[in-house]
Amino acid sequence: MTAPIPRDIPDLPAIPGVPAFLPSPVPATAVVTPVRHPVAAVFRVLVALVAVATVTLEILLSSPIRALSYFSVQSAVLVAAVFLLSARRAWKARRPLPSALTGATLLYATITGLVYHLLLTNASSPFALTGAAANPTGWHAVTTHLLHTAIPAAAAADWLFLTAPGRLHLRQAASWLLYPLAYLLFTFTRGELILPGTPGRYLYPFLDVDLHGYKSVLGNALLLGLSIYALAILLVALDHARPNPIRHRAKTGFRLQPPVG
Repeated sequence: MTAPIPRDIPDLPAIPGVPAFLPSPVPATAVVTPVRHPVAAVFRVLVALVAVATVTLEILLSSPIRALSYFSVQSAVLVAAVFLLSARRAWKARRPLPSALTGATLLYATITGLVYHLLLTNASSPFALTGAAANPTGWHAVTTHLLHTAIPAAAAADWLFLTAPGRLHLRQAASWLLYPLAYLLFTFTRGELILPGTPGRYLYPFLDVDLHGYKSVLGNALLLGLSIYALAILLVALDHARPNPIRHRAKTGFRLQPPVG
């Protein structure tokens, strides 16, 4: 025989305190399978090698100090370093680099291309280059094309077709302006250390204090800085509006079968 079930079961005493959830020792990779991106890795390695070769050739064609003083060369060095690191992570299925770094790289490469094509080689621009600088020949023409067209275009293509969207944030835009501001201070300091009248004292016409004076140059820098900030905001907005080019199906480990009958 079994014991009768009592009609009234007394309530259990409440457990004092709120139970704390212990941290799970299971890594995230055990839940979400890491995904390798070999196409992105190979593309980024190729872009990085082109950037390194271009910078090296530019240094050999002129003095290293002068070559490394150009914004375009500095941005190409940044592209090479960031793309190599990003390629390694894509190949080994690791988390991508911080978006603050990759977004800054994209912004500076875009600035290089836009400034060259809209201000320096545009015939209607008041800062258009003249002489040999406007029409380079030989290896100078090759490095000029790679620095100001091919590498910025490759950085934009990597962002559009090989990077997940929605990673850039508006709060990062202001911090991206620190490097252009530092470059402006570097330009002024470099100009003061070089004797007046020396060719190439100021590398960009819109920053040439000898021609325009500090007041006009600072005005140009302010307009350029506002344009860069607007461009950064535009890149963030486009990053959240564009489709995901690397969407893939997640493997759940089981497959639903059609109903029987």
